Amino acid sequence: MIEAHSLTKRFGDKTAVDNIDFTVRPGLVTGFLGPNGAGKSTTMRMIVGLDRPSQGSVLVNGKPYAEHRAPLHQVGALLDAKAVHTGRSARNHLLAIGATHRIPKARVDEVIGLTGLDSVARKRVGGFSLGMGQRLGLAAALLGDPATLILDEPVNGLDPEGVVWVRQFVRHLASEGRTVFLSSHLMSEMAQTADHIIVLGRGRVVADAPVTEILANAAGGSVKVRTPQVATLQPLLQAQGATVTATDPDVLSVTGLDSPRIGELAAGAAVVLYELTPVTGSLEDAYMALTRDEVEYHSTETPAEATR
Repeated sequence: MIEAHSLTKRFGDKTAVDNIDFTVRPGLVTGFLGPNGAGKSTTMRMIVGLDRPSQGSVLVNGKPYAEHRAPLHQVGALLDAKAVHTGRSARNHLLAIGATHRIPKARVDEVIGLTGLDSVARKRVGGFSLGMGQRLGLAAALLGDPATLILDEPVNGLDPEGVVWVRQFVRHLASEGRTVFLSSHLMSEMAQTADHIIVLGRGRVVADAPVTEILANAAGGSVKVRTPQVATLQPLLQAQGATVTATDPDVLSVTGLDSPRIGELAAGAAVVLYELTPVTGSLEDAYMALTRDEVEYHSTETPAEATR
């Protein structure tokens, strides 16, 4: 478990992380989202003791990271896959890390196999592709068989097979009761991977909720109704307090009533329904709405967007 209490980090007159509170619970994959400059990396660095909070605290499995006697067995972190000795082989890199905790060579070979590094284990890290570097970073994070994993952009540079593997693997780790905290800019991937989402904007928490709740809010609770009897159904639904918008000649967008109630009203009035579908928003839509006013750097419109 990761627990942040009034966590704050200032760099001179700039506040990178502003008095945030959150809990990352075991048994779940918790996604960490936010625009560039929102404070995600700084927060992750404070969790593992690489940055000292200006105020507040953050605990990992009940203690500050620095107070764990064998931190690799408590926390596995992938924050910068490039932070390796490029002249070493992948296996020697992992052996050097494992030696700090008396981790046996058998475990080193095990994580090499788990992360698909068998064929390059004895090659120098300096010649690795971005994707292979990410796999090595994951291997290092897994080395101590930790209860908590903190992964910053773990799928960066991976091919589609590698992305799917990371998704399945982190979900498996969470199913074992571990705490998994990961960031990613790939919204579609996060939507398939995470159970819970924490969103930062300008150093503050702007959302902290289950993915299902965030998606439901993004959709606005609307229902798509397709019927050849729009003129009959629309006033009937409005009389029940629903907000009804005709989006096509035979399609209504309804908010304020759920699908079962709409179906009951239609059946009672002998209205034919061709479609009755709750509208699910995307995580990307939800993220854009949550961070619209929290982005430090805004892009200009493309010519195509300006003419829409």
